[in-house]
Amino acid sequence: MNPNRLHAWQAADRIARRELRAEDLVRACLERIDEREPALHAFVQLDREAALAQARALDAGPLRGWLHGLPLGVKDVFDTVDLPTGYGTPIHAGHRPAADAAAVSLCREAGSLVLGKTVSTELANMHPGPTCNPHRLTHTPGGSSSGSAAAVADFMLPLALGTQTAGSLIRPAAFCGIVGYKPSLGRVPRAGVKSLSESLDTVGGFGRCVRDIALLGAVLTGDARLRHWQAPDAPRIGLCRTPQWDQADADTQRTWQHAADVLAPLAAACRDTALPAGSLAWVQLQKDVMAHETARSLSHERTRHAARLSTPLRALLDAGSAIDGAMHAADVAAVMRARQAVDALFERHDLLLAPSTLGEAPAGLDHTGDPLFCRGWTMLGLPCIHLPVGHGASGLPVGVQLIGRYGDDHRLLGAAQWAFERLGG
Repeated sequence: MNPNRLHAWQAADRIARRELRAEDLVRACLERIDEREPALHAFVQLDREAALAQARALDAGPLRGWLHGLPLGVKDVFDTVDLPTGYGTPIHAGHRPAADAAAVSLCREAGSLVLGKTVSTELANMHPGPTCNPHRLTHTPGGSSSGSAAAVADFMLPLALGTQTAGSLIRPAAFCGIVGYKPSLGRVPRAGVKSLSESLDTVGGFGRCVRDIALLGAVLTGDARLRHWQAPDAPRIGLCRTPQWDQADADTQRTWQHAADVLAPLAAACRDTALPAGSLAWVQLQKDVMAHETARSLSHERTRHAARLSTPLRALLDAGSAIDGAMHAADVAAVMRARQAVDALFERHDLLLAPSTLGEAPAGLDHTGDPLFCRGWTMLGLPCIHLPVGHGASGLPVGVQLIGRYGDDHRLLGAAQWAFERLGG
């Protein structure tokens, strides 16, 4: 097997035992990039020689941490001291940060090396970049973490960083057929990441299996329990179709039902679960909070460079500017009430099984798909993980989303491994 096709945890284990050189893994990833990048467009910056030099230094030195020798893709909204960070917009083209984002620094400290910066949508919003879906180049890879998801899915990288403010980790993971992890809100430092929404922005990442995500998540959160979970007992599963179930297409409904049918007889308990009263309003509440806070976070771009922003982003900023501080305070209070109400569900359930997306990745590269089935969970700040468990009618990936209790990321990942094994992952 070519080294670039190893799971991250497998490559890390072989490097730690000196059975695989980091340099050989980097070369294999670069060969794959040379082969596929002209069609896929997953990267905005690569520094081959620097990556190879870092790999040789890691091979020559002591083990530095759990990610020792693993190439990492970094979404182009994370500051990097050695590569430009453009935030997905020509407004900031060529910008050279003075320091790494905290998440990038933590990964480097654990022994990873940054192979390149991956494509983000415009300022991590909805206007797409050039990245294509690796399974079908005429379809979107999702967004905003487009390049990170596509690069991991196409074996260019074992791991990559992304962010989620609405659905920017779970949706591209679903469309590209990999595992995506959105930690509990606040578990990963956001310093050095282009801010959109203080109430919603979350740093996470992508891998090709749950164990990969556990490795990366342990480094990002500093919580070793994410990596060293004990084999979990069968979890108690809440079957949560969500109030938007009728907007899911046949592929999503069939895949969700298949997962429920497989897991139900094996779980400690499995029952249909209704969300608390008022949950139908959560999607709009997330949209309003995101719009208001994004308009304020992007005040510089809005006031100094409006003509260089896409029409959809200008519309979002206009909508956010129309929500005044008093209205936003009321929205934030409603969010806090919703977070308190949903916590009670986890007295009866260890995890919720929900849809990830409306369906397969849509055709076309002029949009990134609808984050409908992610908005509410992001607003609630809960940890989420996407599991790729099948394909839709046209052959593109589909899967399901598991949601855990706030702060119980290690329990969610343990249960996700349990579920992934039984769903054929």
